[in-house]
Amino acid sequence: MALTAALAATVSAPAAPSASAASAASVASAASAASAERARRTHEVEYFTGPGAHPRHAEVPAATPARLTRGDRTLSPAETAADGDVAPVIENGPPADKVDVVFVGDGYTAAQQGDFHADVRSKWAQISAVEPYATYRSLFNVWSVDAVSNQSGVSGDPSKGVVKDTALDSYFWCDGTERLLCVDTGKVESYAAKAPQADLVIVLSNSAKYGGAGYTISSGVGYDGIATASSDHPDSDQVAVHETGHSVGRLADEYVYATNGTYPGAEPDEPNATRLTAAQLTEQKRKWYRWIGHTSPDGGTVGAYEGSRYYPKGLNRPTRNSIMRTLGREYSLPGREAMIAGFYRHASVLSSRTGTGAPLARAASLKVNAPKTASLTWYVDGAEVTAARGKKTVTPASLGIRSDGRPHTVTAKAVDHTRAVKDPALRKLLTASRTWKVPVTS
Repeated sequence: MALTAALAATVSAPAAPSASAASAASVASAASAASAERARRTHEVEYFTGPGAHPRHAEVPAATPARLTRGDRTLSPAETAADGDVAPVIENGPPADKVDVVFVGDGYTAAQQGDFHADVRSKWAQISAVEPYATYRSLFNVWSVDAVSNQSGVSGDPSKGVVKDTALDSYFWCDGTERLLCVDTGKVESYAAKAPQADLVIVLSNSAKYGGAGYTISSGVGYDGIATASSDHPDSDQVAVHETGHSVGRLADEYVYATNGTYPGAEPDEPNATRLTAAQLTEQKRKWYRWIGHTSPDGGTVGAYEGSRYYPKGLNRPTRNSIMRTLGREYSLPGREAMIAGFYRHASVLSSRTGTGAPLARAASLKVNAPKTASLTWYVDGAEVTAARGKKTVTPASLGIRSDGRPHTVTAKAVDHTRAVKDPALRKLLTASRTWKVPVTS
Protein backbone atom coordinates (compact mmCIF):
# COMPACT_ATOMS: atom_id res chain seq x y z
CA MET A 1 0.00 0.00 0.00
CA ALA A 2 2.87 2.43 0.78
CA LEU A 3 4.46 1.66 -2.59
CA THR A 4 1.18 2.27 -4.39
CA ALA A 5 0.77 5.62 -2.65
CA ALA A 6 4.29 6.65 -3.54
CA LEU A 7 3.84 5.80 -7.21
CA ALA A 8 0.53 7.64 -7.30
CA ALA A 9 2.24 10.78 -6.00
CA THR A 10 4.75 10.81 -8.90
CA VAL A 11 2.16 10.81 -11.74
CA SER A 12 -0.09 13.61 -12.88
CA ALA A 13 -3.81 13.53 -12.12
CA PRO A 14 -5.91 11.88 -14.87
CA ALA A 15 -8.14 13.97 -17.11
CA ALA A 16 -11.78 14.30 -16.11
CA PRO A 17 -13.94 11.56 -17.64
CA SER A 18 -16.18 12.41 -20.57
CA ALA A 19 -19.95 12.73 -20.02
CA SER A 20 -20.61 9.44 -21.81
CA ALA A 21 -17.94 7.66 -19.81
CA ALA A 22 -19.32 9.09 -16.59
CA SER A 23 -22.82 8.00 -17.59
CA ALA A 24 -21.65 4.49 -18.41
CA ALA A 25 -19.78 4.33 -15.13
CA SER A 26 -22.90 5.51 -13.30
CA VAL A 27 -25.03 2.83 -14.96
CA ALA A 28 -22.44 0.16 -14.21
CA SER A 29 -22.21 1.33 -10.61
CA ALA A 30 -26.01 1.24 -10.20
CA ALA A 31 -26.17 -2.24 -11.74
CA SER A 32 -23.40 -3.43 -9.46
CA ALA A 33 -25.14 -1.96 -6.43
CA ALA A 34 -28.45 -3.60 -7.42
CA SER A 35 -26.68 -6.92 -7.91
CA ALA A 36 -24.98 -6.61 -4.54
CA GLU A 37 -28.27 -5.73 -2.85
CA ARG A 38 -30.01 -8.74 -4.44
CA ALA A 39 -27.14 -10.97 -3.31
CA ARG A 40 -27.69 -9.75 0.26
CA ARG A 41 -31.45 -10.32 0.25
CA THR A 42 -32.89 -13.58 1.48
CA HIS A 43 -36.22 -15.38 1.27
CA GLU A 44 -37.90 -17.84 3.57
CA VAL A 45 -38.53 -21.09 1.73
CA GLU A 46 -40.33 -24.30 2.53
CA TYR A 47 -38.95 -27.59 1.23
CA PHE A 48 -39.53 -31.33 1.43
CA THR A 49 -36.94 -34.02 2.02
CA GLY A 50 -38.96 -36.63 0.16
CA PRO A 51 -42.44 -37.72 -0.97
CA GLY A 52 -44.76 -38.06 2.03
CA ALA A 53 -42.38 -36.12 4.30
CA HIS A 54 -43.26 -33.21 6.57
CA PRO A 55 -41.91 -29.91 5.20
CA ARG A 56 -39.08 -27.88 6.68
CA HIS A 57 -38.06 -24.22 6.46
CA ALA A 58 -34.86 -22.39 5.59
CA GLU A 59 -33.63 -18.87 4.85
CA VAL A 60 -31.92 -18.76 1.43
CA PRO A 61 -30.36 -16.05 -0.74
CA ALA A 62 -32.46 -14.39 -3.44
CA ALA A 63 -29.58 -14.71 -5.90
CA THR A 64 -27.78 -17.92 -6.83
CA PRO A 65 -24.26 -18.22 -5.29
CA ALA A 66 -21.49 -16.89 -7.54
CA ARG A 67 -19.71 -20.25 -7.64
CA LEU A 68 -22.62 -21.61 -9.70
CA THR A 69 -22.79 -18.70 -12.16
CA ARG A 70 -19.12 -17.77 -12.64
CA GLY A 71 -18.84 -19.60 -15.95
CA ASP A 72 -22.13 -18.45 -17.48
CA ARG A 73 -21.97 -17.25 -21.08
CA THR A 74 -24.35 -15.02 -23.01
CA LEU A 75 -26.91 -16.53 -25.37
CA SER A 76 -26.23 -16.67 -29.09
CA PRO A 77 -28.39 -14.51 -31.41
CA ALA A 78 -30.49 -17.56 -32.34
CA GLU A 79 -31.00 -18.48 -28.67
CA THR A 80 -31.85 -14.90 -27.77
CA ALA A 81 -34.55 -14.83 -30.45
CA ALA A 82 -36.34 -17.75 -28.79
CA ASP A 83 -35.79 -16.57 -25.22
CA GLY A 84 -38.85 -15.19 -23.42
CA ASP A 85 -41.50 -16.47 -25.83
CA VAL A 86 -44.93 -16.74 -24.18
CA ALA A 87 -47.52 -19.29 -25.27
CA PRO A 88 -50.98 -20.25 -23.99
CA VAL A 89 -51.15 -23.85 -22.82
CA ILE A 90 -54.79 -23.63 -21.65
CA GLU A 91 -56.84 -20.52 -22.38
CA ASN A 92 -60.31 -20.51 -20.85
CA GLY A 93 -60.98 -16.79 -21.06
CA PRO A 94 -59.59 -13.28 -20.65
CA PRO A 95 -56.81 -13.03 -18.03
CA ALA A 96 -58.88 -10.57 -15.99
CA ASP A 97 -61.54 -13.28 -15.53
CA LYS A 98 -59.23 -16.20 -14.75
CA VAL A 99 -56.54 -17.48 -12.42
CA ASP A 100 -53.42 -17.21 -14.57
CA VAL A 101 -50.80 -19.87 -13.86
CA VAL A 102 -47.39 -19.16 -15.35
CA PHE A 103 -44.82 -21.91 -15.85
CA VAL A 104 -41.21 -20.89 -16.45
CA GLY A 105 -38.67 -23.55 -17.41
CA ASP A 106 -35.05 -23.81 -16.37
CA GLY A 107 -32.32 -26.05 -17.73
CA TYR A 108 -33.97 -26.39 -21.13
CA THR A 109 -31.84 -25.44 -24.13
CA ALA A 110 -33.27 -23.76 -27.24
CA ALA A 111 -33.66 -27.22 -28.81
CA GLN A 112 -35.53 -28.52 -25.72
CA GLN A 113 -38.33 -25.95 -25.48
CA GLY A 114 -40.73 -28.49 -26.99
CA ASP A 115 -39.84 -30.81 -24.09
CA PHE A 116 -40.57 -27.96 -21.67
CA HIS A 117 -44.02 -27.41 -23.17
CA ALA A 118 -44.78 -31.13 -22.87
CA ASP A 119 -43.60 -31.07 -19.24
CA VAL A 120 -45.88 -28.10 -18.51
CA ARG A 121 -48.92 -29.95 -19.87
CA SER A 122 -48.02 -33.05 -17.88
CA LYS A 123 -47.39 -31.19 -14.63
CA TRP A 124 -50.57 -29.13 -14.90
CA ALA A 125 -52.57 -32.31 -15.57
CA GLN A 126 -51.20 -33.73 -12.30
CA ILE A 127 -51.86 -30.57 -10.29
CA SER A 128 -55.34 -30.02 -11.70
CA ALA A 129 -56.34 -33.61 -10.89
CA VAL A 130 -56.35 -32.65 -7.19
CA GLU A 131 -59.54 -31.20 -5.70
CA PRO A 132 -60.68 -28.48 -5.75
CA TYR A 133 -58.53 -27.79 -8.84
CA ALA A 134 -60.26 -30.65 -10.68
CA THR A 135 -63.73 -29.17 -10.28
CA TYR A 136 -62.57 -25.65 -11.15
CA ARG A 137 -60.29 -26.31 -14.14
CA SER A 138 -62.32 -23.84 -16.23
CA LEU A 139 -61.31 -20.98 -13.93
CA PHE A 140 -57.66 -21.29 -14.99
CA ASN A 141 -55.48 -20.10 -17.82
CA VAL A 142 -52.06 -21.71 -18.08
CA TRP A 143 -49.10 -20.00 -19.79
CA SER A 144 -45.59 -21.13 -20.61
CA VAL A 145 -42.62 -18.76 -20.75
CA ASP A 146 -39.56 -20.05 -22.59
CA ALA A 147 -36.36 -19.40 -20.66
CA VAL A 148 -33.52 -20.60 -22.89
CA SER A 149 -30.57 -22.13 -21.05
CA ASN A 150 -27.08 -22.66 -22.39
CA GLN A 151 -26.93 -26.13 -20.87
CA SER A 152 -29.45 -28.87 -20.23
CA GLY A 153 -30.14 -29.89 -16.66
CA VAL A 154 -29.79 -28.34 -13.22
CA SER A 155 -26.83 -27.57 -10.97
CA GLY A 156 -26.47 -30.16 -8.21
CA ASP A 157 -27.90 -32.99 -10.31
CA PRO A 158 -26.88 -35.78 -10.03
CA SER A 159 -24.23 -34.69 -7.49
CA LYS A 160 -23.39 -31.57 -5.52
CA GLY A 161 -20.37 -30.64 -7.64
CA VAL A 162 -22.27 -30.47 -10.94
CA VAL A 163 -22.63 -26.89 -12.26
CA LYS A 164 -24.95 -26.04 -15.16
CA ASP A 165 -25.32 -22.72 -17.00
CA THR A 166 -29.08 -22.15 -16.93
CA ALA A 167 -31.45 -19.22 -17.41
CA LEU A 168 -32.80 -19.09 -13.85
CA ASP A 169 -29.72 -20.53 -12.09
CA SER A 170 -31.77 -23.18 -10.29
CA TYR A 171 -29.77 -25.56 -8.12
CA PHE A 172 -30.11 -28.47 -5.71
CA TRP A 173 -28.13 -28.53 -2.47
CA CYS A 174 -29.41 -25.05 -1.65
CA ASP A 175 -28.50 -24.14 1.94
CA GLY A 176 -26.58 -27.44 2.07
CA THR A 177 -29.81 -29.47 1.62
CA GLU A 178 -29.85 -31.87 -1.33
CA ARG A 179 -33.60 -31.75 -2.03
CA LEU A 180 -33.95 -27.98 -1.66
CA LEU A 181 -34.27 -26.63 -5.23
CA CYS A 182 -33.62 -22.86 -5.27
CA VAL A 183 -33.71 -20.26 -8.05
CA ASP A 184 -32.67 -16.69 -8.68
CA THR A 185 -35.98 -14.98 -7.81
CA GLY A 186 -35.12 -11.80 -9.70
CA LYS A 187 -34.62 -13.76 -12.92
CA VAL A 188 -37.86 -15.65 -12.33
CA GLU A 189 -39.75 -12.37 -12.02
CA SER A 190 -38.21 -10.99 -15.22
CA TYR A 191 -39.61 -13.97 -17.16
CA ALA A 192 -42.95 -14.21 -15.33
CA ALA A 193 -43.57 -10.54 -16.10
CA LYS A 194 -43.76 -11.40 -19.80
CA ALA A 195 -46.95 -13.46 -19.31
CA PRO A 196 -50.39 -11.86 -18.85
CA GLN A 197 -51.30 -11.06 -15.24
CA ALA A 198 -49.39 -13.84 -13.45
CA ASP A 199 -51.31 -15.04 -10.38
CA LEU A 200 -49.35 -18.26 -9.70
CA VAL A 201 -45.77 -18.92 -10.77
CA ILE A 202 -44.26 -22.41 -11.01
CA VAL A 203 -40.65 -23.00 -12.06
CA LEU A 204 -40.05 -26.36 -13.71
CA SER A 205 -36.40 -27.34 -13.52
CA ASN A 206 -35.30 -29.90 -16.08
CA SER A 207 -34.51 -32.83 -13.79
CA ALA A 208 -35.79 -36.20 -12.69
CA LYS A 209 -34.36 -35.72 -9.20
CA TYR A 210 -36.84 -35.19 -6.36
CA GLY A 211 -36.86 -31.63 -5.12
CA GLY A 212 -38.65 -28.33 -4.90
CA ALA A 213 -39.33 -25.30 -2.76
CA GLY A 214 -41.97 -22.76 -1.93
CA TYR A 215 -40.91 -19.13 -1.74
CA THR A 216 -42.68 -16.64 0.48
CA ILE A 217 -42.41 -13.57 -1.73
CA SER A 218 -44.53 -10.67 -2.96
CA SER A 219 -43.49 -9.75 -6.48
CA GLY A 220 -43.70 -6.49 -8.35
CA VAL A 221 -45.58 -8.37 -11.05
CA GLY A 222 -48.46 -9.23 -8.70
CA TYR A 223 -48.05 -12.90 -7.81
CA ASP A 224 -47.52 -14.10 -4.26
CA GLY A 225 -44.98 -16.86 -3.93
CA ILE A 226 -42.99 -19.08 -6.29
CA ALA A 227 -43.12 -22.88 -6.34
CA THR A 228 -40.17 -24.79 -7.79
CA ALA A 229 -40.38 -28.42 -8.85
CA SER A 230 -38.31 -30.91 -10.82
CA SER A 231 -39.95 -31.57 -14.15
CA ASP A 232 -39.68 -35.35 -14.36
CA HIS A 233 -40.13 -36.65 -10.82
CA PRO A 234 -43.60 -38.19 -10.43
CA ASP A 235 -44.20 -36.64 -6.99
CA SER A 236 -42.96 -33.10 -7.61
CA ASP A 237 -46.47 -31.86 -8.43
CA GLN A 238 -47.36 -32.29 -4.76
CA VAL A 239 -44.91 -29.54 -3.84
CA ALA A 240 -46.82 -27.10 -6.05
CA VAL A 241 -50.19 -28.23 -4.68
CA HIS A 242 -49.02 -27.65 -1.10
CA GLU A 243 -47.42 -24.29 -1.89
CA THR A 244 -50.53 -22.95 -3.60
CA GLY A 245 -52.37 -23.82 -0.40
CA HIS A 246 -50.37 -20.93 1.07
CA SER A 247 -50.45 -18.46 -1.83
CA VAL A 248 -54.01 -19.10 -3.05
CA GLY A 249 -55.81 -20.53 0.00
CA ARG A 250 -53.89 -18.47 2.56
CA LEU A 251 -53.68 -21.67 4.59
CA ALA A 252 -51.24 -22.26 7.40
CA ASP A 253 -48.89 -25.23 7.58
CA GLU A 254 -50.33 -27.89 9.87
CA TYR A 255 -47.13 -29.71 10.77
CA VAL A 256 -45.19 -29.10 13.97
CA TYR A 257 -41.66 -28.90 15.34
CA ALA A 258 -41.40 -30.69 18.69
CA THR A 259 -38.91 -28.13 20.02
CA ASN A 260 -41.39 -25.25 19.61
CA GLY A 261 -43.43 -26.19 22.68
CA THR A 262 -46.68 -24.30 23.32
CA TYR A 263 -47.96 -21.53 21.06
CA PRO A 264 -47.79 -18.20 22.95
CA GLY A 265 -49.57 -15.83 20.57
CA ALA A 266 -53.02 -14.54 19.68
CA GLU A 267 -55.58 -16.29 17.46
CA PRO A 268 -53.93 -16.84 14.03
CA ASP A 269 -55.31 -15.19 10.91
CA GLU A 270 -55.16 -18.35 8.77
CA PRO A 271 -58.49 -20.17 8.34
CA ASN A 272 -57.10 -23.60 9.32
CA ALA A 273 -55.39 -22.83 12.63
CA THR A 274 -57.02 -21.92 15.94
CA ARG A 275 -56.46 -21.76 19.67
CA LEU A 276 -60.06 -22.93 20.18
CA THR A 277 -61.43 -26.41 20.76
CA ALA A 278 -64.14 -27.91 18.55
CA ALA A 279 -66.74 -27.07 21.19
CA GLN A 280 -65.52 -23.48 21.41
CA LEU A 281 -65.50 -23.09 17.63
CA THR A 282 -69.10 -24.26 17.51
CA GLU A 283 -70.20 -22.15 20.46
CA GLN A 284 -68.53 -19.00 19.14
CA LYS A 285 -69.29 -19.74 15.46
CA ARG A 286 -65.66 -19.28 14.45
CA LYS A 287 -63.60 -20.43 11.50
CA TRP A 288 -64.47 -23.99 10.34
CA TYR A 289 -67.31 -24.62 12.84
CA ARG A 290 -69.76 -25.34 9.99
CA TRP A 291 -67.66 -28.37 8.95
CA ILE A 292 -67.25 -29.99 12.38
CA GLY A 293 -68.46 -33.57 12.37
CA HIS A 294 -68.32 -33.94 8.57
CA THR A 295 -66.20 -36.67 6.97
CA SER A 296 -63.24 -35.02 5.26
CA PRO A 297 -61.68 -36.21 1.97
CA ASP A 298 -58.25 -36.38 3.61
CA GLY A 299 -59.59 -38.97 6.05
CA GLY A 300 -61.43 -38.90 9.35
CA THR A 301 -63.80 -36.34 10.77
CA VAL A 302 -63.41 -32.57 10.91
CA GLY A 303 -62.79 -31.42 14.47
CA ALA A 304 -59.94 -29.66 16.30
CA TYR A 305 -56.74 -31.72 16.45
CA GLU A 306 -53.83 -30.54 18.58
CA GLY A 307 -50.71 -29.36 16.76
CA SER A 308 -50.55 -26.82 13.94
CA ARG A 309 -48.54 -23.97 12.48
CA TYR A 310 -45.27 -25.47 13.77
CA TYR A 311 -46.45 -25.71 17.42
CA PRO A 312 -47.24 -29.11 18.97
CA LYS A 313 -49.26 -27.47 21.75
CA GLY A 314 -51.67 -24.57 21.94
CA LEU A 315 -52.93 -24.62 18.34
CA ASN A 316 -55.39 -26.93 16.61
CA ARG A 317 -55.95 -27.97 12.98
CA PRO A 318 -59.19 -29.14 11.31
CA THR A 319 -58.18 -32.75 10.48
CA ARG A 320 -55.49 -35.25 11.38
CA ASN A 321 -53.46 -35.22 8.18
CA SER A 322 -54.25 -32.96 5.21
CA ILE A 323 -51.84 -31.91 2.44
CA MET A 324 -50.96 -28.86 4.54
CA ARG A 325 -49.36 -31.35 6.94
CA THR A 326 -48.06 -34.14 4.69
CA LEU A 327 -47.50 -34.31 0.93
CA GLY A 328 -49.63 -36.75 -1.01
CA ARG A 329 -52.76 -36.04 1.04
CA GLU A 330 -55.97 -34.22 0.05
CA TYR A 331 -57.06 -30.78 1.16
CA SER A 332 -59.41 -30.95 4.14
CA LEU A 333 -62.98 -29.68 3.80
CA PRO A 334 -62.08 -26.30 5.35
CA GLY A 335 -58.98 -26.26 3.14
CA ARG A 336 -61.02 -26.81 -0.01
CA GLU A 337 -63.34 -23.97 0.92
CA ALA A 338 -60.33 -21.69 1.46
CA MET A 339 -58.88 -22.67 -1.92
CA ILE A 340 -62.17 -21.93 -3.69
CA ALA A 341 -62.24 -18.53 -1.99
CA GLY A 342 -58.73 -17.99 -3.36
CA PHE A 343 -59.74 -18.98 -6.87
CA TYR A 344 -62.53 -16.42 -6.82
CA ARG A 345 -60.19 -13.68 -5.61
CA HIS A 346 -58.60 -13.88 -9.05
CA ALA A 347 -61.39 -15.25 -11.24
CA SER A 348 -65.07 -14.63 -11.96
CA VAL A 349 -67.73 -17.33 -11.92
CA LEU A 350 -68.86 -15.94 -15.31
CA SER A 351 -66.52 -14.97 -18.12
CA SER A 352 -66.85 -14.12 -21.80
CA ARG A 353 -64.54 -13.00 -24.58
CA THR A 354 -67.29 -10.70 -25.85
CA GLY A 355 -66.95 -7.35 -24.15
CA THR A 356 -70.00 -5.48 -22.85
CA GLY A 357 -68.88 -2.10 -24.20
CA ALA A 358 -69.68 -2.64 -27.87
CA PRO A 359 -73.21 -3.12 -29.31
CA LEU A 360 -74.25 -6.71 -30.00
CA ALA A 361 -75.88 -7.73 -33.29
CA ARG A 362 -78.94 -10.00 -33.25
CA ALA A 363 -77.08 -12.73 -35.16
CA ALA A 364 -73.87 -12.44 -33.15
CA SER A 365 -72.70 -15.56 -31.32
CA LEU A 366 -72.40 -14.90 -27.60
CA LYS A 367 -70.37 -17.45 -25.63
CA VAL A 368 -69.86 -17.52 -21.86
CA ASN A 369 -67.88 -19.76 -19.54
CA ALA A 370 -68.68 -20.98 -16.01
CA PRO A 371 -67.57 -23.85 -13.73
CA LYS A 372 -69.47 -27.12 -13.89
CA THR A 373 -70.87 -26.45 -10.41
CA ALA A 374 -72.58 -23.27 -11.63
CA SER A 375 -76.02 -22.67 -13.13
CA LEU A 376 -76.45 -20.40 -16.15
CA THR A 377 -79.54 -18.33 -16.88
CA TRP A 378 -80.29 -15.83 -19.64
CA TYR A 379 -82.50 -12.74 -19.61
CA VAL A 380 -83.86 -10.39 -22.25
CA ASP A 381 -84.81 -6.96 -20.92
CA GLY A 382 -84.80 -8.43 -17.40
CA ALA A 383 -87.13 -11.37 -18.12
CA GLU A 384 -85.67 -14.89 -18.01
CA VAL A 385 -85.63 -16.97 -21.18
CA THR A 386 -86.21 -20.34 -19.55
CA ALA A 387 -85.51 -22.30 -22.74
CA ALA A 388 -81.91 -21.05 -22.66
CA ARG A 389 -81.07 -22.31 -19.15
CA GLY A 390 -77.65 -23.94 -19.02
CA LYS A 391 -76.63 -22.89 -22.54
CA LYS A 392 -73.11 -21.50 -22.90
CA THR A 393 -73.59 -20.20 -26.45
CA VAL A 394 -76.57 -18.16 -27.68
CA THR A 395 -77.45 -15.38 -30.10
CA PRO A 396 -79.79 -12.49 -29.29
CA ALA A 397 -82.06 -13.78 -32.06
CA SER A 398 -82.17 -17.27 -30.49
CA LEU A 399 -83.26 -15.61 -27.23
CA GLY A 400 -86.27 -14.14 -29.03
CA ILE A 401 -85.06 -10.63 -29.83
CA ARG A 402 -86.67 -9.40 -33.06
CA SER A 403 -86.04 -6.37 -35.28
CA ASP A 404 -88.90 -4.42 -33.74
CA GLY A 405 -87.37 -0.97 -33.79
CA ARG A 406 -86.51 -0.99 -30.08
CA PRO A 407 -83.19 -1.48 -28.24
CA HIS A 408 -82.86 -4.53 -25.99
CA THR A 409 -80.52 -5.98 -23.39
CA VAL A 410 -79.19 -9.52 -22.98
CA THR A 411 -78.00 -10.65 -19.55
CA ALA A 412 -76.20 -13.83 -18.54
CA LYS A 413 -76.07 -14.83 -14.88
CA ALA A 414 -73.99 -17.60 -13.27
CA VAL A 415 -74.34 -18.91 -9.72
CA ASP A 416 -71.92 -21.46 -8.27
CA HIS A 417 -73.93 -23.93 -6.16
CA THR A 418 -70.95 -25.97 -4.94
CA ARG A 419 -71.45 -27.91 -1.71
CA ALA A 420 -67.79 -27.30 -0.89
CA VAL A 421 -68.65 -23.79 0.36
CA LYS A 422 -70.65 -23.24 3.54
CA ASP A 423 -69.66 -19.68 4.45
CA PRO A 424 -72.57 -17.33 3.50
CA ALA A 425 -70.16 -14.40 3.04
CA LEU A 426 -68.21 -16.39 0.46
CA ARG A 427 -71.39 -17.61 -1.22
CA LYS A 428 -72.23 -14.00 -2.07
CA LEU A 429 -69.08 -13.91 -4.21
CA LEU A 430 -70.12 -16.97 -6.20
CA THR A 431 -72.59 -15.02 -8.32
CA ALA A 432 -71.82 -12.91 -11.39
CA SER A 433 -73.73 -11.43 -14.32
CA ARG A 434 -72.98 -9.54 -17.54
CA THR A 435 -75.25 -7.44 -19.72
CA TRP A 436 -74.91 -6.64 -23.43
CA LYS A 437 -76.85 -4.03 -25.42
CA VAL A 438 -78.61 -4.94 -28.65
CA PRO A 439 -79.25 -1.67 -30.54
CA VAL A 440 -82.22 -0.79 -32.74
CA THR A 441 -80.23 -1.19 -35.96
CA SER A 442 -78.92 -4.66 -35.19
